[in-house]
Amino acid sequence: MRTFLLILLLVALPVADGRADTVDVYTGEAAVENKDAGERSRALPLSLSHVLQKISGLRSFEDYPLVKPALDQASAILVSFYYQNVEDVLADGTVEDQLRLVAKFSAVEVDEMVRNLGLPLWPSERVPVDVWVVVDDGLGRRIMPVEFAYAWQSMAEAAKWRGLPVNWPSPDAEGNYPVDAQLLWGGYTEDLVADSGGGAIIIAARREGMEWGVRSNMTYGSQSWTWRVQDVDLQLAMTESLQQAVDQVAAANTIAASDLGTWMHQLTVSGLRNADDYVRCLSYLQEIGVVTDVTVISATPGHVTFDLQLSALPRYLEETLLGGRVLGYDENERQYFLVR
Repeated sequence: MRTFLLILLLVALPVADGRADTVDVYTGEAAVENKDAGERSRALPLSLSHVLQKISGLRSFEDYPLVKPALDQASAILVSFYYQNVEDVLADGTVEDQLRLVAKFSAVEVDEMVRNLGLPLWPSERVPVDVWVVVDDGLGRRIMPVEFAYAWQSMAEAAKWRGLPVNWPSPDAEGNYPVDAQLLWGGYTEDLVADSGGGAIIIAARREGMEWGVRSNMTYGSQSWTWRVQDVDLQLAMTESLQQAVDQVAAANTIAASDLGTWMHQLTVSGLRNADDYVRCLSYLQEIGVVTDVTVISATPGHVTFDLQLSALPRYLEETLLGGRVLGYDENERQYFLVR
C-alpha cells in the first residue's frame, strides 16, 4: 500500500530539479531603533556578524574568539547600506514592525576575513529544501493549518537569516495539498527527493500534554537525518527544528578552512555542438562557488579544455560536478560531457 501511495505522491508533486540558488552572502542585516549615524555605527558590526554566519554556516562563533574583535572592521569594508521595515507576526496574531539596517560588504575583504579567522566556507550555491509541515493537535493531522501561520513565518525567517533557500508547498483552490497527511507523517523524505537529488524536510508536530513534540526527518542529496525537539511553545519548537536543519545542511556542505587556498585544475568537456553549448558550459563553470577564474586552453570540434582556478581542493569541484545538472561523467572515456 505504501508503494502505491508513494507512486501517487511522486506523480502529484511538482518536479524539483535540484538546482542551486545563489545566496547573497555578503549582505547582512541588524535591527536598529532609528536611522541615526550613531545607531548605524552600533549596528554595522552586527550586520557583518550576520554575513559571517551566512558564509560559514555557523549559528554562533563561540569556538572562534577572534571573530568579535574582527567585527570592528565593519565600517571600513562597507560598500553600501539601506533600511527596510520587516513585519513580524507574533503568536497572538498581532503584527510588529521592525526597522533593519541592510549592509553590503566588500566580497574581497570578507573572503580574506573568513580565511584569516579560519572559518569554514559554505559555498553560496545552495540547493533549496522543500519544507513540509504536519500538525496533530489531537483532533486530526493536517498539513500547514492556517491557525499556526505565525510559526511558518518564523521558520521562513530563520531559514532566510541563515542563508538556506526553502520552498513551501502550496494548496489548490480548495485548500488541499497533493500529498496525504498520513503519508507525510511517516517521514519518508527519501521518496520526495529520489529523482531530483535536492532536499526535503518533513516536520511533524504533535501536542503531548502541555508540550509540543516535533519530529524532523530530512534528506539532502545523499544524506539523511532525524531529530526531535520539545517545547511548550509550538513556534519555538518549529523554529528550533528549522535551525537544526540548517545546521545539518551547512555542516555537510561547508569547506574546512584547511582545505581553502588556490589550485589550478584542467577540465575537458565534450559534446559541445555550437556556441550556445559553449556559453552554457562556461556559465555553469563560472557559477560554481569554488571556481574563481575560467580560462580556455584549447578547443577542437566538440571538445573544449578549460583551466580552472579554484579556491578549495579540487575534490570540492568534483563533488559539485557529480550532481550531473549540466555536466555528466563518462567512466569509459574518463571525461565530462554536456548533459542535454
